Amino acid sequence: MGRTSRATCGACHFYGGGGDGIKHGELNSLLVAPSKAIDVHMDVEGLDYRCTTCHTTVDHVIPGRYYVYPAQNAHRYAVPHDKENLIGCETCHGAAPHPDSATLNDHVATVSCQACHIPTIGRGGKSTLVGWDWSTAGKFDENQKFIVKKDAAGNVSYHTMKGDLAWNQSFVPEYRWYTGGMTYHCADDPVDAAEVLSMNSPEGAYGLEGAKIFPFKVLRGTQIYDPVTSVLIVPKLFGPKGMGAYWADFDWKRSATAGMAEVGKPFSGEIGFVETESYWPVTHMVAPKEESLQCDACHSRNGRLAQLGGFYLPGRDASSVLDTAGWILVILTLICVIAHILLRVYFTTMKRERS
Repeated sequence: MGRTSRATCGACHFYGGGGDGIKHGELNSLLVAPSKAIDVHMDVEGLDYRCTTCHTTVDHVIPGRYYVYPAQNAHRYAVPHDKENLIGCETCHGAAPHPDSATLNDHVATVSCQACHIPTIGRGGKSTLVGWDWSTAGKFDENQKFIVKKDAAGNVSYHTMKGDLAWNQSFVPEYRWYTGGMTYHCADDPVDAAEVLSMNSPEGAYGLEGAKIFPFKVLRGTQIYDPVTSVLIVPKLFGPKGMGAYWADFDWKRSATAGMAEVGKPFSGEIGFVETESYWPVTHMVAPKEESLQCDACHSRNGRLAQLGGFYLPGRDASSVLDTAGWILVILTLICVIAHILLRVYFTTMKRERS
């Protein structure tokens, strides 16, 4: 028993999902003693923040941020000893964090700090899981032994127990409009196998109050479901042979029968697989300011926000009406400039002739 530390928090949060950095691409063991290049706030030779510097805790109640409360938009609790919820960037940096740039401060209303200041996920050489295909599990070699394959970075890319796994490091996040809340897919919610099923959908849209452009790690997978009742199946994975546990019997139908019985849900006896996705907000491993995104990272045709629709983004989008109006103004301006020059030449010449 004792005071918490980065290591004690990280014992769970850095290893969620079964390994170092697997679940959250910006939460891994590098944060036990990070350099400034990994995180400017937790840099052990700099600010040396602990987890509880921001996740201020009273009576063992540890405040979270992205599933319940939106970020603070006012400079309210500026120092840790205030014992208040410090979970928003704006809480310490204020709603106008760029003293020398009104343009950047204008962005704060619709762009999260994380969107520009966390340019990539999985920095520092540690991979995170980005794909999991359960439908390919259950393959054995010619000796009926588990098949285990690894990629060039040493990550397991296929395992008999889990199927195909995909990994990535130092990659660009995906961006969505986000108010800080999530809509979750629940056990009894219907599944449309013709579409990708979102397990948790970020709440937010362009123009919605409080919504900001936010970076996410997206985990894409393939999961088992019941094509007759059109719901996800809760499979039984653990257990001894003969009890239906998939990791013992490797029979999806038996696993589904046992799993759904344990949770008291009906099972038709048929199985299928549906593509899924889940969203993980990216908010740790803030990079040094020199690595923050520049304008053209988003304001370009093939920039980071190329797939985020529903609004007009200068530099990315084109409007024939605006483009035509702009060119007309340019041409009219040019005509006026030329006319001005000609008139000045004419009147200067006339003045000389009179004199």
